[in-house]
Amino acid sequence: MNGSARVLSNLNTSSAPIERVVSFTRIFKETGFRFVTMSCSDLGEAIDLLYHFDKDLDLRSMRVVVPKGGAISSITSVYSCAMLIENEIKEHFGVDFEGLPIDFNGTMYLDEEVHKTPFCKIGIVKKPAAEQEV
Repeated sequence: MNGSARVLSNLNTSSAPIERVVSFTRIFKETGFRFVTMSCSDLGEAIDLLYHFDKDLDLRSMRVVVPKGGAISSITSVYSCAMLIENEIKEHFGVDFEGLPIDFNGTMYLDEEVHKTPFCKIGIVKKPAAEQEV
């Protein structure tokens, strides 16, 4: 891999439906892949999540598109190390990870008084608890 670059392609990236993210992740683990990290992009109306896995220098990615303000299941039941990157993506892009065992509620990197997701093109504003409708 001397001097080479790896790009996402149909050969190393698959798309997964939002409701199957945990089961697809489990397949990666059962076949010997380790979880590397996640990356995230703002698509305007949705958030593009890429889960990256590696086995013997073979990098594979799984793409899941989440509607803005939407939720997706946490993969921490399969790879507990995903807890940090899921918190980071939640904080910076506003994606809610259901079942996240340790949830910093947007304060892992940002201060409590920050109420807007900084990396979204169209920000998702968090209302203080006193302003939320019941």
